[in-house]
Amino acid sequence: MLMRVQNGLAILVGAFVFYTAASGPFESLIQRAIFLALVVCLGLAIYPLGKDTKWRIAGIILDLALAAVTITACTYIVINYDTIMTTLPWATPQDMVLTTCLVIAILEVGRRAVGIIFPMLVLVGLAYALLGQNLPGILGHRGFDSAFVTETLFLGDLGIWGMLTGVAATVIAAFVLFGALLLHTGGGQSFMDLAMRIGGRQPGGAAKIATIASGLFGMISGSAVANVATTGNFTIPMMKRLGYPAPFAAAVEAVASTGGQIAPPIMGAAAFVMAEILGVSYVDVMVAAIIPALLFYLSVFVTVHIISVRRGLRLVPDDELPAWSRILQWRRVLPILAALGGLGIGIFMGRSVATSAFYGIVGLLFAFVFTSLGKLTPAEMAKRVIEGIADAGKGMVIIGVLLAGAQILVSMINMTGIGVTLSSLIVALAGNSIILVALIVAGVCLIMGMGLPTTAAYVLVAAVLAPAMTNVGVDPLTAHLFVFYFATISVITPPVCVAVFVGAGIAKTNWLPAAGEAVRLGAVTYIVPFMLLLYPGMTGRGGVIEIINACLSGLVLVFAIPALLDGQRLLGAIWLDRAILMGCIALAIWSFMLAPIIAVALLAGCYYWSRNAKPVTEV
Repeated sequence: MLMRVQNGLAILVGAFVFYTAASGPFESLIQRAIFLALVVCLGLAIYPLGKDTKWRIAGIILDLALAAVTITACTYIVINYDTIMTTLPWATPQDMVLTTCLVIAILEVGRRAVGIIFPMLVLVGLAYALLGQNLPGILGHRGFDSAFVTETLFLGDLGIWGMLTGVAATVIAAFVLFGALLLHTGGGQSFMDLAMRIGGRQPGGAAKIATIASGLFGMISGSAVANVATTGNFTIPMMKRLGYPAPFAAAVEAVASTGGQIAPPIMGAAAFVMAEILGVSYVDVMVAAIIPALLFYLSVFVTVHIISVRRGLRLVPDDELPAWSRILQWRRVLPILAALGGLGIGIFMGRSVATSAFYGIVGLLFAFVFTSLGKLTPAEMAKRVIEGIADAGKGMVIIGVLLAGAQILVSMINMTGIGVTLSSLIVALAGNSIILVALIVAGVCLIMGMGLPTTAAYVLVAAVLAPAMTNVGVDPLTAHLFVFYFATISVITPPVCVAVFVGAGIAKTNWLPAAGEAVRLGAVTYIVPFMLLLYPGMTGRGGVIEIINACLSGLVLVFAIPALLDGQRLLGAIWLDRAILMGCIALAIWSFMLAPIIAVALLAGCYYWSRNAKPVTEV
């Protein structure tokens, strides 16, 4: 019974998103209210309170009550849309009750879906808004009563119904539906087969398979942790079966899945949020993220290769690899090409991102039906599509409630001015030094992002920390990418490295050594955000020379940092090898035009020497 309710609500959510992507969204508050009502009710069904316990009946009653108040509150907004948008309504006791109940429902579903950390942060934000006037010094504010907080949260478009909820209800939801249908109609297996064919017959083949597959899945996934749980159940056992150390296997999967969150086109759904916050084109954000994402995956590949050669990690046997003829079979390739083609056509024609996703979905479905004729019955085709829609609906729950909760927190930050206060404190502490501000912001981002999904982590740090960087002259897009990267890699950074926890659980190993391996595998990612500050070409800006210079600097880091961490031998003398590698890294981060060229030449010369000359005696 419960499963039918879940699937029915999920299909309803998917149908709503599909319809509004095709015809255009309803008026802003109406679209957001309907979407939020659907995802909260679906979340209550997917994460039932007290499941398989003796007090399940009490859980059912509470879940029904939360669903009822959510529907009531959202219906109230739909009915009173004109009044809310054309007047400045005063909050009544009824409004306060509805607001309180809706906030409780959102945070409770968020707690069940992703844990207690994020709801607690939202509650802290609400408590600060209501009680912050009692704090001493600059942390105190003038004070806001419950009526004003209600008017901000519920009776306008700055609170629950604000921009973040709007992005979740339109663009992000459409792409979640697009990605889920792509995976369920054969794209998922095609990605996995492609990863196996490309990486399987190289040193550390299984780890490279995990890197490629997790990257491909992560590019259209909204959560690094969910990606680890999905692809990791295949890649981690394969690595262990071939004799790879369990901590290494867990780390590879965690790092590769995290990398998918910083890779276009979706970037864990944060790309759309970033575009809305900055008021720039989604394409601008996507283009700016291309070079850092390529450097990330190249660095993981190089690190895996170096470790695999040193440890003698096995290749994947030929008989386990799919043939190219199977991978490139037209029946498998056409749906993917049609999906990406429809998406590209929509963007090229200047349609909205949500409508472009609709074009991609239509192309995918037509191609899927055409290529499945004679192989699947109509019932089997319908089953796969329905499974994809249901899976998308479930994915929208996490994104929907998290962004609604994040919108509550952001509205409280803006209302109280605490974001400006903290930014001013950071700038004052760093003395207007861009590098010191960046170091402080990076550390705080790693802490604030711990335990949070990608999008929620980005929204939180963007509201509080990005202004500190723009205040010292950093370009807004660069500042937002900087905080986004550090908030994202917090999931592989000890002590609260959630992606590593999940990977270690699948690998059945201790998380601490896995976390150490993860930091080493992702070491370049901790440096690349700073390169954004030094080299404008990293974001595709400036002329051709600037972009080439940035790419050369990134390539030096990609090869030099893994070699240094693994103790690679170049000229034979350990101290000399380390000095050369450290010198190359210093040249790469020194924003002087010829420095990266010198570093590349030095690395290439040392590599040639190491391959063609006998090593000198160790000193």
